[in-house]
Amino acid sequence: MHVPDGFINAPLSAATGVLAAGAVAVSLRGARRELAGGPAGPGGEPGGERTAPLAGLVAAFIFAVQMLNFPVAAGTSGHLLGGALAAILVGPCTGILCVSVVLLMQGILFADGGLTALGVNITDMAVVTTVVAYGVFRGLVKVLPRGRRSITGAAFVAALLSVPAAAVAFTLIYALGGTTDVALGKVATAMIGVHVLIGIGEAVITALTVGAVLAVRPDLVHGARDLTRPRLKLRVDGDLVDAPAPAPEPVAAAPRASRRALWITGLVTSLVLAGFVSFYASANPDGLEKVAADHGIDRAAEEHASADSPLADYGVKDVSDARLSGGLAGVIGVGATVVTGSAVFWVLRRRRASEAS
Repeated sequence: MHVPDGFINAPLSAATGVLAAGAVAVSLRGARRELAGGPAGPGGEPGGERTAPLAGLVAAFIFAVQMLNFPVAAGTSGHLLGGALAAILVGPCTGILCVSVVLLMQGILFADGGLTALGVNITDMAVVTTVVAYGVFRGLVKVLPRGRRSITGAAFVAALLSVPAAAVAFTLIYALGGTTDVALGKVATAMIGVHVLIGIGEAVITALTVGAVLAVRPDLVHGARDLTRPRLKLRVDGDLVDAPAPAPEPVAAAPRASRRALWITGLVTSLVLAGFVSFYASANPDGLEKVAADHGIDRAAEEHASADSPLADYGVKDVSDARLSGGLAGVIGVGATVVTGSAVFWVLRRRRASEAS
């Protein structure tokens, strides 16, 4: 759903740029609290020591999985947006920053998503998806039975709804500042319809990833920090009654070594997905590209400012072998994203620590 240059006029592009900048500024403050939160690890290890590295890894993983377009309908594909996954794993504010880092890397290095449309893309793909997904997730967690299955189920529904929400947001933005004269009703119907299907893929990926992290390091899942043990039953005069509710207990932290193992496993997985599996991704246009082509929106598309980048279109310039070119570009992208994301979150964690001292 990366919006290219030219789809949205200059005034609205500037307005969404201001909105996106404000959202990122608020998220920077909120992320400092999220990265410092969470239960202490073994030996009193601060929560930020564990969650800050995970945030950089989440950004790299989202970058990698976004390269894996999957078919959703005849001639159309979809890919992960990542807002729900990031929000549930590392928190909504940190999640907005994760997706924003990914969009920045894609726009600058790979000419994916217009630079003048960066505000539109951050607003739509980072802010809207994260806010909608986390709101749905928290609402479901409050009413569902406490447990890991509920966390995974809530993640599935939240991710599913976040994608058509982004489609609605794009339609509204286009209604206000679109550069072509098209029937907005048809565009809205097409965008929402195809992105409901894409949302199913997003939900599956999100639920599987959250479930995998819950299985090995539940203490690292931001959305599971309020998880408590099931209410015990006592038999009194032959009847079962609820035992007094225990104080909420965070999910027990796993040994420090498993954090390193999880980080390494996640990074290797991201590298394999971007460097190898991405070659087999669907070549069909994604939901927005398909709708834009069908309804003439793409007539106003402009050439990307980074079209001559050595990594434009996810290939390495002057490398003739398509498999090698795409694989190298994916590996470089994962590396650049994990370094940039980790640096951002490390600085935020350090600033929070210095304020607390």
